[in-house]
Amino acid sequence: MKDLVTVGVDGTPQALAAARWAAHEARLRQARLHLLTAWQPLTERQRGMPWRTELPHWPDRVLDEARSAVEAAEPGLPVDAGSVRAPPLDALAEAAERADLLVLGSRGLGPAARFALGATGLDLVPRVAVPLVLVRAPQDGPATEDGDSVAVGVSLHAPCEGLLVFAFETAAHRAVPLRAVHGRSLPPFAYDLAGVVERAGAEEAERQAREELSEALRPWREKFRDVRVEEQVVMESPAPALLHGAAGAQLLIVGRRHIGHAVPRIGHVVHAAVHHAACPVAIVPHE
Repeated sequence: MKDLVTVGVDGTPQALAAARWAAHEARLRQARLHLLTAWQPLTERQRGMPWRTELPHWPDRVLDEARSAVEAAEPGLPVDAGSVRAPPLDALAEAAERADLLVLGSRGLGPAARFALGATGLDLVPRVAVPLVLVRAPQDGPATEDGDSVAVGVSLHAPCEGLLVFAFETAAHRAVPLRAVHGRSLPPFAYDLAGVVERAGAEEAERQAREELSEALRPWREKFRDVRVEEQVVMESPAPALLHGAAGAQLLIVGRRHIGHAVPRIGHVVHAAVHHAACPVAIVPHE
């Protein structure tokens, strides 16, 4: 553990929302908060321009505004700030190596694209090996801390230790229940020869899914005895099942496998969560 939460800021409402969320998370983790802004280097045509002509104190203004928002939300929190003259995605990927958690705003940045930290952060997802949280501005969705629990999507296809450790620790820090959501389409045996769902087959499939989910969570229940776990099985494909199951949560946690793929993959479940979840989304890489 590095005891550091890093948030990318760029002067947008989404970035300020991300900074406030990150500050609260740093408080819960008893960690330091690092504010980071970055921008693209000059083009060849612009290289002769003096520094003050290119960016008249823009990074300082962005960092000062973010620091003020953080201090108002979490007074006394240890905060440091820095600006980097480098491609934003490169700067953020490098900063993530020194942090436990990376936080970004989740909307596009309009005409300020040259200073952008990424439209939704999806370009950064395959490049970082730490959890990445995407946060919307208040006008883009409900308040980030109003939910009654933390939700995590559990696939059960393979072990996902890193995902569950993050989920249980996050619920413990927030002192809220952990809602473990598993989505699974009905198997062939749940249908008759005419393609109609048979009630007995559907009930058996759901029973099996509940047993598997319970067994996968059992070691973590024993390790995190103070965390109340709500197991939820939704018999539909994983992406819509997770969105339905996470309704009302203050944070949705999804996993991304970063080992075993020649080309980094994000996955349709992560895409669905980022674009459609009403709450902040944490994307956790795991083996």
